[in-house]
Amino acid sequence: MIGGMNASTSESTVLITGASSGIGAALAREFSRRGHRVALVARRLEKLEVLAAEIRAAGGHASVHRGDVTEDGSVSLVIQELAGQGIAPDIVVANAGFGVVGKAQDLTVEDYRRQFDTNVFGVIRTLHETLPALQRTRGRFVIMGSVAGHLSGAGSSAYSMSKFAVRALAESLHGDLHSAGVSCTLISPGFVDSDIRRVDNRGGLHAGVKDPIPSWLRLRTDKAARTMVRGILRGKAEVIVTFHARLLIFFVRHFPRFTRWMLLSGGQKTRPEPG
Repeated sequence: MIGGMNASTSESTVLITGASSGIGAALAREFSRRGHRVALVARRLEKLEVLAAEIRAAGGHASVHRGDVTEDGSVSLVIQELAGQGIAPDIVVANAGFGVVGKAQDLTVEDYRRQFDTNVFGVIRTLHETLPALQRTRGRFVIMGSVAGHLSGAGSSAYSMSKFAVRALAESLHGDLHSAGVSCTLISPGFVDSDIRRVDNRGGLHAGVKDPIPSWLRLRTDKAARTMVRGILRGKAEVIVTFHARLLIFFVRHFPRFTRWMLLSGGQKTRPEPG
């Protein structure tokens, strides 16, 4: 149950940031398949329009909204657009994000700042700008974390720091939002098919770059989205997605020294160079 109503009906509206591709788009399809209205938010309107047309063709309800979580007030405008239609979100998924990688000594302060502005402050902006609406619907705020929010390896300090930060935020929100009637779910996926490993440290997409993670280790995006949505609708505090993510989190909790050795043996992560 979300917001005191049956969350499987089309009366429920789900707002998703970063909905133009990857996990965000897959979540939109899955929520729509289950009968929810979806509000799609991203910077790339043309991508959102294609996704919305696909959802509508399948009998769903989707609206398109330009939004950038690095801009103060951008998500507030989306909330106002929905309110103009008499709609308030029952679920907000703070999904927008990307990854900065590289050795800490090679990254600049600006690299870390850029990473946190999207992955951390973008989540906080989304929270603050949607919270009044979620309080009215007694809804749920969903944070897209990562298995990298539980452990950090070579070359991933910026990204892991951002995901550790939003995991801490999620833990605090359980108590902070309780009196407001708003609940929180943290999603912690492992390797899922998405564009994130094709995005450089400045947020530029390199669509033609081969995913460095082998296909046998990646979970299909639609399957991951089904697991995520099921956990959200069941009101779980955290949804860990993929077997290897659950295994890694188990090891880091119970065998930290072995996990550190394993990560040191894994080498440095790489990303496409900015164009």
